[in-house]
Amino acid sequence: MKKYRVGIVGATGMVGQRFILLLQGHPWFEITALAASASSAGKPYAEAVGSRWAFDTEIPENVKGMQVLDAADVDAVAAKVDFVFCAVNMKKDEIRAMEENYARHEVPVVSNNSACRSLPDVPMVIPEINAGHIAVIDTQKKRLGTKRGFIAVKPNCSIQSYVPALTPLMDFRPTQVSVCTYQAISGAGKTFRTWPEMVDNVIPYIGGEDEKSETEPLKIWGTVQDGLIVNAQEPVISAQCLRVACSDGHMAAVSVRFAQKPDKEEIIRRWNSYETEAQRLELPSAPKPFLQYFEDPSRPQTRLDRDFGRGFGISIGRLRDDAIFDYRFVCLSHNTVRGAAGGAILTAELLCRKGYMD
Repeated sequence: MKKYRVGIVGATGMVGQRFILLLQGHPWFEITALAASASSAGKPYAEAVGSRWAFDTEIPENVKGMQVLDAADVDAVAAKVDFVFCAVNMKKDEIRAMEENYARHEVPVVSNNSACRSLPDVPMVIPEINAGHIAVIDTQKKRLGTKRGFIAVKPNCSIQSYVPALTPLMDFRPTQVSVCTYQAISGAGKTFRTWPEMVDNVIPYIGGEDEKSETEPLKIWGTVQDGLIVNAQEPVISAQCLRVACSDGHMAAVSVRFAQKPDKEEIIRRWNSYETEAQRLELPSAPKPFLQYFEDPSRPQTRLDRDFGRGFGISIGRLRDDAIFDYRFVCLSHNTVRGAAGGAILTAELLCRKGYMD
């Protein structure tokens, strides 16, 4: 596999920082451009990020002195990259305009942002679940008038634990799902140092998160028809999303009703044997296995299990009967690896393997 030149747009934010760390030593990708707001442009990266560096590890030497580009100067970034990752903090209409501008400059965009997720010709990908959705890129290119440029997105971090857990069970037709997510503060781009109010605290509201958690899975489980993604109609999902005092890791408590109820042994067997397209394609970041189930009723635990599969894997536990639904269980994902930068990197690997970046 060739080496691809990679840019990070929004490189000074927490997700941008996580991209930098995850791309160190990547066998296919090499960081060749860092871009951020005009206030950071022209500065060495270490100076631009300054005290906002959120991790205990040092800023990697290969980017510390790299001059930050203005994210709005698309020509300057495009000259240095084969594709970009995008994780910016802007208004949605501004993000969509920026990402489409990059695409129209023939720069593929793999986005962590939500601005384009609802578009039926923009694939929203979890490579282990709906890799086939990248086929709609051909339709998107026609709309944008591009030969090579396009946008692909990763889903919201809140759904990354329970959607993978439900996917192996979809032929039993889950009809109703009630989910409550317990989401770490890094999902808000914060640490306990920068957000001391979260110590010993739970906040029962994350703006827009309930709605994304209820609608985005239906696109993931949708089908490609006439070059567009058509959302699934079931299950109906009711979600509540809470911010909790954890540094990293999103937990979900799920209750589910099926049209054809499976037995517990079959559910666990499917979780433990679930094989994915990402594994078959031998994508460098794909975890093996993707899912793990704990018999220990005290697991998964955020601090113990969020790094399963280098943070790319999903942990599940406590499958049991439910008095209102059929079953309930808990599941866990690492929100800034699987749920953010890592999920985008894995999607980019899929796109490279399928030839979309060439």
